[in-house]
Formats: sequence, structure tokens, C-alpha cells
Amino acid sequence: MRRTALAAFLIVALAARAEEARPLLPGGDFEGRESWGRPKGATYEAEGHNHFLRLHVPKSGDTVLVHRTVTLPEDVEALRLRYKVRFEKIERGKQAWFDGRIMMNFKDASGRKLEPSPSPPNFVGTSKHWDERTQVFRVPKGAKSLELMFTLFQAKAGRLDFDDVTLDAVPASDLHTPPPPTPAARIAAPAPDRLPPALHVEGKRLVDANGREAWLQGVAIPSLEWSAGGEHILESIAVATRDWKANCIRLPVRETFWAGNDFRQAGGPEAYRQLIDDAVNSCAGAGAYIVIDLHDYRAPEAKHAAFWREVAAKYKNHPAVLFDLFNEPHDVSWDVWRNGGTVTDRKKEGDGVAAENADKLVSFQSIGMQGLLDAVRETGARNVVIAGGLDWGYDLSGVLENYALKDSSGDGVMYSSHVYPWKRDWKRKFLDAAEKHPIFLGEVGADVKKMEFIPVAAQEDPATWAPDMLAAIQGHRLHWTAWAFHPGATPRVILDWNYTPTPFWGALVKRALAGERFPTGKPR
Repeated sequence: MRRTALAAFLIVALAARAEEARPLLPGGDFEGRESWGRPKGATYEAEGHNHFLRLHVPKSGDTVLVHRTVTLPEDVEALRLRYKVRFEKIERGKQAWFDGRIMMNFKDASGRKLEPSPSPPNFVGTSKHWDERTQVFRVPKGAKSLELMFTLFQAKAGRLDFDDVTLDAVPASDLHTPPPPTPAARIAAPAPDRLPPALHVEGKRLVDANGREAWLQGVAIPSLEWSAGGEHILESIAVATRDWKANCIRLPVRETFWAGNDFRQAGGPEAYRQLIDDAVNSCAGAGAYIVIDLHDYRAPEAKHAAFWREVAAKYKNHPAVLFDLFNEPHDVSWDVWRNGGTVTDRKKEGDGVAAENADKLVSFQSIGMQGLLDAVRETGARNVVIAGGLDWGYDLSGVLENYALKDSSGDGVMYSSHVYPWKRDWKRKFLDAAEKHPIFLGEVGADVKKMEFIPVAAQEDPATWAPDMLAAIQGHRLHWTAWAFHPGATPRVILDWNYTPTPFWGALVKRALAGERFPTGKPR
């Protein structure tokens, strides 16, 4: 009897241990053929001996979704989701959340959704190498299951790969992990004698302390606005300043990544801030200027002022650094643009906006562009600031109608316009302003690929538009950074990460930066 009882006890104990060892999310290495089913748009791919899950958009706007429901152990406090991911050319759909993502919902015994749901990691653009990611989240009381959806959710295009997906129960103490150590600088600050001269606004010119006029010409290098790790940032700066002769780089950044509170970001803000610092040092060491662009839309809020107080304090009076206060204001009055006020929610008008700008409009209180400028100056930073106009950064007409910013304690304000082949009335929208103020075309470019959100008839062929645009830039001595020094952000200056110029825009940009003059063309 004793042997029988002992044997029964051992069987029960081993069964319990096997139950504990059973993975919550089996088959996450995808080595078992079709271990997660085969929904439309999903395939199982192999590279050598390794297998992985691939999602791809079969048709613009379609949803591809792989669904898993996990039964949770009793008394679980928190869960840890680990996975490898890579993605290519994911373009957002009509809403800001139409992209690649992992959506998760907790449910109780009756199938009712419980809050809070874990923040969904999302994926936009291109990240060609496998990236290991971890997310730890609390399990709400009463949760019996977790629903996971690996999806390309109504995205326009793209491909999304997953591998080695695991889900583990962890103690609540794992929710509070210490921030990672600040990474060491990859690029040291240059010696003072290598820095470019500090600039200030003098009438419609940008000059140094000796009165020598500066002409900022270069490229915009995106990705830090959608990726906390960026994509080829330092390599692109080196190529642009060395091989393309750019003396100015516009670097779009996101305030949520800077603060370290973006759900797409692993750890704190240290690595993100260090990369921006490396970019500043890279530009300054090459004798070039860098424009830090707060890449947001519609109208500035208090959170944007908080960002500028920190950034301005860090780069206060750095001779190579200029501040682009707010990327693309739109759909507000000129009074709200400058002075702030209530921004009321309403439907977007016209033919729509770019997919990356398809954020849902909401009502909020704006502090205005003057509020951002004042936030910079409160730190004692005199750096030249750049203020973008209305109509998604294009229209500067209000600057000449008593809505110019007041800057009594700094080195002055430049005004920015974003010019593309569907924009008309150059004279009234930005050339008239160039007669009184220095103008910075922070985004300018053309692509043979037509924009879906603009009527095709309104989009001019780059073959005629691009040389005329460059001639206007040169004729009026406008400061400019061509959009975009990234093969996945249209209009493209480069075709690939070998920095091959696009024939329709990049080749002309490279020639202009090398000093070639373009004959006067037709104004638009």
C-alpha cells in the first residue's frame, strides 16, 4: 500500500510539474509546420533551418490577423511577452493605428473584456534585421485568458515577420525593472575650433558674428519620429555631409521617445537621447548644422513646451544646433497658430492627408508657436528657431499679416515652408515672406510615385517640377533640406542604403548641393 501511495503521489507531482513547464504560448518558434494555423495573408517561411511567421498585405487596406487565445494560470500577477520581429515597408492606412501591431485583450470567465489592456507594440516603416523585444504587463484581477492578435491592421502595404514568440508568467516585481545604463557616446563632441560658427538672423539673412552670410543646404534624415532606435542615422549623416556636401541636416524627433514614455520604446529615454547627441556631434564635427525638428502635427500643446525646455537647456547656445519648433501646423486660425487657444474638433476637409499624418483630430488647448518660442528662451538658449507655417507647414502668408513671432532675447526666427509638387501660389505662400525673413524649406521634394491622398491631376511630374524648384531655391537663396534621405520615406532622395540617388529627385539634389546652378524656371 505504501509503495502504491508513493507512486500515486509521484505521478501527481510530476503531472503538476509538467503542467507548470507547459508553455503558455506553444509553437512560438514556428518549427512545427503551420503550428498557428494559416489565415489569409500569413505564411510560414524558412531561412536555412529556421522557420518563422510572415504576414503580408495582400491588398491595400486589408487586415491580416493571426489570433491566439491563452488560458492563464491561477494567481498569475504579470506576464512577459518576448518575440523577435522584423518588418519592411509597412505603410499606415487611413488612421494612425492602421499599421503592424500586436493587439492584446484580457478577458474574464464570461469572455468580457477587462481593462487595462496591454499597450500594443506597433511597427511602421522598415527594420530589416531581427530585433528581440520584451514587454511585461500586469494581469488585471479576474482575468482568465489573454487574447493576442498578431496583425497588419488595415495597413496600406508591408511585410511583418515574427519568430521565437514566448509568453511567461512572472512576479509583479518584474514590472519595475531599473532603467538601462546610459550608453556611451559613439561620437565624441568635436573640439571648439572644429565647430561651425554660431548664426543669427539679420533682416532676411542668416549671418555669423562677422556678418558673413550662411546658406543652409542639405537633406532631412527621418526615422527617429517613428523608431526609438532610428534607421541608419549616423551613417546617413556621414554620407550626406561627406559625399553629398550637405552643410545642414534636419533631424525629425518625437517628444514621446525623448521622454521615454512611448509604448514602442524599450527601457527609458537614455539611448534615444544619446543617439540625438551623437547626431549633433557628427554634424558639428563635419562643420555642418543640425535642425532638431519636433515632428508633430496640427498645433502645439503644453507637452511640446516641456520637450523644448529640456532640449533647449541641453543644447543651449550650441553653435551647430537650430530648433524647428513644430513640424506641420494645420487646420487652425493664424491667431491660434501664434497665440494659442482652443482647437476644436472637426472633420478633415479636401482630399485627405498623408498616411503618416492621419492622426484622429481631437479638441485640445494649444499654447501656440509663441508659447514654444518662449519656452526655448526661458532656458537662456539664444539658438535660431524655425517656425513652420499653416497648411501642413506650407503657408507663410500670415507672417506678413501681423502674425510674426516676437523674439526679443534670442538670435532670431526663421520661417519654414514645406513644398511639394501639388502646392501652388509660391509667391504668396512663401516667396513674399522671403523678402523680409530668412526662409527654410524644411521639406521639399518630388517622387514619380503619386501620392494617394492628392488628386493625380494636381501632382506635377518631377521632370518639370524638380529643376524649377531648385532654380527657385537658388534664385531666392532659400535655405533647404531635401525630403527624404531614406529609401522608405517618399519623396525619396535615395533608392537604397547604398545611397544611390533617385533619378527623379536625388540626382538633382546631389548636383545642387555640389554647386550646380539650375536655370530659372516657371514659378508655380
